[in-house]
Order: sequence, then structure tokens, then C-alpha cells
Amino acid sequence: MLKLAESIRNGYRIKREDDTSPFITADLEILCKGADRIREHYHGNKVDLCSIINGRSGRCSEDCKFCAQSKKYKTGITEYGFLDEDRILADCKTHEAEGVHRYSIVTAGKALTGAAFDKALSAYRRIKEECNIDLCASHGLLEKEAYIALKEAGVTRYHENIETSRRYFPTICTTHTYEDKIQGIRLAGEAGLFVCSGGIIGMGETWEDRIDMAVSLSELHVKSIPINALMPIKGTPFEEVPCLEEADILRTIALFRYINPEADIRLAAGRSLMDNSGEKAFHSGANATITGNMLTTSGNNIKQDIELLRTLGFEV
Repeated sequence: MLKLAESIRNGYRIKREDDTSPFITADLEILCKGADRIREHYHGNKVDLCSIINGRSGRCSEDCKFCAQSKKYKTGITEYGFLDEDRILADCKTHEAEGVHRYSIVTAGKALTGAAFDKALSAYRRIKEECNIDLCASHGLLEKEAYIALKEAGVTRYHENIETSRRYFPTICTTHTYEDKIQGIRLAGEAGLFVCSGGIIGMGETWEDRIDMAVSLSELHVKSIPINALMPIKGTPFEEVPCLEEADILRTIALFRYINPEADIRLAAGRSLMDNSGEKAFHSGANATITGNMLTTSGNNIKQDIELLRTLGFEV
């Protein structure tokens, strides 16, 4: 694995036809060491921090089995329409002051459209005028014109998780398809937006599914890959699914780094399943994280994250 890591540092790229089975069986410590070398080569010791705000909550028409936002499940979440623009702006300014690099409005629902989408555009314009922070957006499966409008409003990156492998996707969602996700990613790219796309592990998928997801993201040239470990939510079909062990999360992060050497590998939900908020993950290939409050599970305090990362030798 260390030889493979060196080859990747020298420009080799893993392809779908390659034998990827060693990622499943390799010694974890050596695998993570190689991933860390790849991370250091392509990203140095710089780390990328992003935060999100839940801009519209609940009432989602989709049936993603992991998600508390679906109206098909009784999860007890607070439901509300698109947030007031001033509230979003104030929240963004707070995160900017605390040292976050990127800020995103995330909305529940298959797609943000109509008056709610217009409100989002207005909020992004205000943030662009009054803040010095990179803007991301996560508003579901949009038409090409909407991606272009987001770009013109100051958004530089669009988030659309593929969630898992093509094979396993129908197991976790039936109201839209894997192909719908791929089409959204392509349209965002055509509109001039960078793409943030990853998925969730621990939903019953195989190791081969995780590798397939990593390869698919590489083929799509995704720039930022959030890796979530499932945090089972009461009321969803996955509420009884056992949580992953730290070793499985670290192995996943490492193999994603080998397969996507130049992307930001971003820790998302599930950091609490690892010791010290995922300390080992940052030396197993990860170079970015979502910080602050997550959608439905508590994230890390920004100040604590910055202190942790500096202690580990990273530049924030």
C-alpha cells in the first residue's frame, strides 16, 4: 500500500478496472499511513472548514431511509419554511468570524423552486456583498437554469451526494434514482459550479459498494467528498442499524484518499463515533470537515475543531 501511495503521488490514478480488493484486506495502520502521505503531497497541512444552516426543514417528499427530513417518517423534527434572509446572513457572519472557510444553505425537499428559490438567491447575494466567505448550496435536484442562477448569485460550489453505489442506491431510496443524482452533478458542473458530493457509510452496504462510490466520484471529478457515518435516527427505517466502529470509518476514509487523491476528503456526520472527534482520521487521508451544527445530529464546536487541528499540526 505504501508503494501504491508513492505511485499515486507520482501521478498514477486508480481506475474502475483495477483490482481494489487490497483496500479491504490491507493492514489498517499501513493503509492509513499511505493515505496520509497522499494527503500531505496534494494538500500540505492546510485544512478546509465548512458550515451549513438548515434553511428549510422537513416535509420532504422523498423516502431516503436514513433521513429525518422525510414526511414519510415520524421523527419529531421541527418543520419550517425558508428562513428569514437576515437570520441567514447573521448566522453566516458568525461562522465567518469564527474562522470557517465555506458556508452553505441546505434545504429539505427534492428541489428548491419558486418563491423559496428566489429567497435563497437573494440571501446568497447579500452574503456575497457583506461577507468574505466561499458560498456553497444544497437545494436538491435542480434544472440547469437554476444552477446558473446560483452561480450568478455568488455560489461557487454545489452539494449533491450520490449517497452510495449505483447498485445499492435503490435499497435506500425509491423516489428518485442514482441517475438523477449523476445528472444533477453534471448540470451543476456545466453551469460552472464545483461539486461537493459524497455519501453515507454504515447503511448495510458492502465494502465493494464503498469502493464503487469512491471510483464513481473520481470519474465525476468531484472536488469535495463528504463522508458521513450513519447516525441512526429514531423514526427512520434505519433507526436500529448498528453504528460503525472507528476502524471501518478510518479504512473508508483512507481508501477514498487513494482513489481521490486531489479532492478534499471531508469528515461529516459520525465523528462522534471516533475517538477525540476523529483525530486519527486527519492522519488517515482527511483534510477537511464540516464544523458547527449539523442538520439533525450535533456537530463539533468550531473553536474546539480549530484547536484540535492545530494540535495535530494543521494550518487553519
